[in-house]
Amino acid sequence: MLSDVGDRIKKQRELLNLTQLELANKIGINNSVLSRIEAGKRPVEDNELVLFVNFFDVKSDYLLGLTDDSSPIPTKQLATGNDVYVAWLGGPPEEMSEEEAEHLKEQLEMFRSFKEKRKKERDQEKENRK
Repeated sequence: MLSDVGDRIKKQRELLNLTQLELANKIGINNSVLSRIEAGKRPVEDNELVLFVNFFDVKSDYLLGLTDDSSPIPTKQLATGNDVYVAWLGGPPEEMSEEEAEHLKEQLEMFRSFKEKRKKERDQEKENRK
């Protein structure tokens, strides 16, 4: 199982033509940690998994080997209108106030904006390498 996770992280890294050092620097982990993860010698911690998922824009189930679907995360399904609670881990919508829902929606919109900016930067980096 460990090598599956490492293999998938390595595959995603190579798809972006990144070295281990480049990826480690971009997501803020130690290069030796990334090397051991890819080699299957070290498990991925939860916080690291989140970093990989966000950077590669894939589902955690894909990196964990639970699915072969490496398609991007459908961010539009996370929070739109009354469905904002879907991304909230605290419970069903009746437990969330309107103020909390609005705050969460604003945060998710900022996250989407950040994610789109990062995607454009990655696309530009790919173009520059050509």
